[in-house]
Amino acid sequence: MNVKAVIHKNEDGSYWAEVPALPGCATQGETIEELLANLREAIEGYLTVEIETPLASGTDRVMDIAL
Repeated sequence: MNVKAVIHKNEDGSYWAEVPALPGCATQGETIEELLANLREAIEGYLTVEIETPLASGTDRVMDIAL
């Protein structure tokens, strides 16, 4: 799975990034290398958060979709 991240450089030379496809998924780092490591961790954490399974009724179905 590939996602796009927007990387911003702060005035002090550090960086922060956000992932537009994952609202609220953002992180920071002192260097690009640190930022990228933190970004991978943030995305992984965002995608592995467990939420309650929605209840289906009538002819509705709840399905897990692997990406």
